[in-house]
Amino acid sequence: MSYYKFKKNDIFYNRIKAHPSVDFTIHSGNIYYNNRNMESGSNADPVLHVPNGHISLYEINVDRPSGGLIYPFVSKGGSLTSFRTVNTSNFNSDFSYGDIISSSYPLSATISRDYIPQASSDKKLTALRNSINYYRNLSSHFQFSGTVAPNHTRDLADTNVNLISIPSIFYGAKIDPGSIDLKFYVTGTLVGHAKDERRNGELIQVGPQGSTNSGSVVGFALYNEGFMLLTASHALSSHTEAYPPVGIASNPSWVNFATTGSISSPASSSFDIGFNGTTFIPTVTMLAHAKKADLNYSSNITFLDHDSFSTESEYSEGSLYREPEYNIKNTVKSPYNDPTASFERQVYISRIGIYDEDKNLIAIAKLATPVRKREADSLTFKLKLDI
Repeated sequence: MSYYKFKKNDIFYNRIKAHPSVDFTIHSGNIYYNNRNMESGSNADPVLHVPNGHISLYEINVDRPSGGLIYPFVSKGGSLTSFRTVNTSNFNSDFSYGDIISSSYPLSATISRDYIPQASSDKKLTALRNSINYYRNLSSHFQFSGTVAPNHTRDLADTNVNLISIPSIFYGAKIDPGSIDLKFYVTGTLVGHAKDERRNGELIQVGPQGSTNSGSVVGFALYNEGFMLLTASHALSSHTEAYPPVGIASNPSWVNFATTGSISSPASSSFDIGFNGTTFIPTVTMLAHAKKADLNYSSNITFLDHDSFSTESEYSEGSLYREPEYNIKNTVKSPYNDPTASFERQVYISRIGIYDEDKNLIAIAKLATPVRKREADSLTFKLKLDI
């Protein structure tokens, strides 16, 4: 086996920028992620032990019975390592050194919706104050309190706010500007459609065509933080229905958008949230060279001509050792059976092994079709690895 060291110009580090598409459909309190149905397994239903519309963060305990789930644990020691769910007081009082502190899998993530009524002093909304004000250079709507349009002032602390939270596992580094698409349906009919057409975070009502307040800003999005805030309360249709958590019959509006997680969720309304994420995938490209006059021997047993194997003993005259004679099989193609083509060393490269500095095999690149390598050939194989 031959080893070759990658030189400085043989390895390139890069990253791929991708925009994965994400879609959430919400109906009767149920969330459907990218139109996926929950799969049932032999031992678990659903197979990942997470509800519909959720992502299993580690995909551990796939199709395991409920009584035999894998769980994380640590032993209380001098390093004072524990789980975030165990506070300092409980860590000191409830566990002795050497005790096992355990948690549970699976862990999952999904979107959430919070209806924040005016004058409620909600902590989630207050925590977003600085982030909202940070983007004031993009639009006047990015103000927690102040003038957001000519002759119109607003204070989010005194406004009904519909807060939609999206975990970063769904979008990566940030939500792709210009990709947000919100749709409000009543009995299957589109009554509200909002997009961030200007790519500055403003969510503008764009449909249905000719609808009330079409063209107005109904909210805004924080791309980097993964939040959408809808503040428009105008009626999207004459239909009335009880939208939780208020529970009083009212018209469909953007502050009632994406109602989820309640038995009393409106049966006639459904919602669709679509956007693209932004992810960066580190990649490494390696150039493996098969130089001229190199790599002219194969460890494959078909490389040798078995008819030429010596049948004599390897030992003669007592302790004298004689090397057996093996001939290399001539694999050069000839249009005739006899005579054969002139002998020429050639091998077929089918895989390339990648080793670390200690010669530990860490990766194998397999070729779909073996490549012929003659002594006069000089080949370069381009290997790419996504991390």
